[in-house]
Amino acid sequence: MTKRALIIVDLQNDYFPGGKWTLTGIGAAAANAARLLESARAAGHLVVHVRHESPKSDAAFFVAGSEGAAIAPQVLNKEGEHLVLKHQINAFRDTGLKNILDTHSIEEVVIAGAMSHMCVDAITRASVDFGYKATVIHDAVATLDMEFGGVKVPAAHVHAAFMAALGFAYATMLSTDEYINA
Repeated sequence: MTKRALIIVDLQNDYFPGGKWTLTGIGAAAANAARLLESARAAGHLVVHVRHESPKSDAAFFVAGSEGAAIAPQVLNKEGEHLVLKHQINAFRDTGLKNILDTHSIEEVVIAGAMSHMCVDAITRASVDFGYKATVIHDAVATLDMEFGGVKVPAAHVHAAFMAALGFAYATMLSTDEYINA
């Protein structure tokens, strides 16, 4: 096993068309994450799937036990791959993620998933704070349109702003092709 782990964050059915919280570009991001998953498995990297569930039955999305909270089929975990269940934005908070990484002597994490401005941002920053080298595969991450102070911010701008911020001081930013071909 290498000292690298692929972490796929919250690529769950509710984020796809027909789900409760459809993200812009989720299909392309998930297709790229599936390519990363195939590459990681072939290289013998540790694979960790992160799945978010809300403990509240009236949650806007990711209701525990719902089809929407299930991992999307194109990135479904195989037997033997770690699955981290979280109830917070940060996948390290109140989970065994750090223990999994440390048990496998992981030094570098490669991150894909959703959403750019929430869970991907949180796990990337926390990874670096815990001493892991982080790489975010920017075209395997999706988000949605946002609004602040009456200003509508298109998903592409939300994504670019967060990838730029993470790339500035936290993580290496690569496309799926750049990562796989490196």
